Amino acid sequence: MKIVFSRKGFDSASGGAPSPIIKGRPVSIPIPATHRSQTTYGHLGLGAVVREITRNCFTENSLCHCDPMFQGHKCAFGQTSAAQSHLTNNNVGVGDVFLFFGLFSGIDGKHRHHRIFGFLQVERVLHLGANPKLEDQPPGFEIQHPHTIGVWSPNNTIYLGPGKTAKKSHSELSLSVPGNQVSKWKIPHWLKNTGLTYHGRRDRWGDDYTLQVVPRGQEFITDITGNYDAYGWLEKILSIIFRDQS
Repeated sequence: MKIVFSRKGFDSASGGAPSPIIKGRPVSIPIPATHRSQTTYGHLGLGAVVREITRNCFTENSLCHCDPMFQGHKCAFGQTSAAQSHLTNNNVGVGDVFLFFGLFSGIDGKHRHHRIFGFLQVERVLHLGANPKLEDQPPGFEIQHPHTIGVWSPNNTIYLGPGKTAKKSHSELSLSVPGNQVSKWKIPHWLKNTGLTYHGRRDRWGDDYTLQVVPRGQEFITDITGNYDAYGWLEKILSIIFRDQS
């Protein structure tokens, strides 16, 4: 079984600001899009928020890349090109879990940190290819998934399965070490043993169970097969997300 730490949403390079925590709830803002999208921030009810945090650089009329896409208790997540090749090369598929994380702060932009905001447990993998059709839309989702629109790389793929987003900014879902740079994570003790793709350098791993995360990159994978401490940690993370659902 694998856990994929999957970086998503606004940050300094994509969107220009952190996603906000609003009244105690983390709200991941999808990155902007110029094509291969039929969805605006207004469609998602995020028009006013995106205006405020970007100082009108983006508005309710701006297109966005709504991915991962959540509806009910389901999630559809698309990936392509080099990032998808990385998932394929590491045999990510049915039964594996994506933990989506991003850069967050208060609505005022202060107290920036990385945090987990949602998850997907893979039940199906759809290989759509370079020229998907609108009919490839994952069942049960009202908004057209961007990976079914336009031309993509030949390995264009959608992962489907149970998934939810966190409704509260629990401290257990925060990854960054408080008071430090956002890319310095506090990590569970087992992760240093299982390792994490793109993080092979020993000097990234602190003796105090911290990790200096690479500045860019989307999918960081660890194989936890047979590691019961890791299974327990993952179960705790998912239960934290689930316990606030109504």
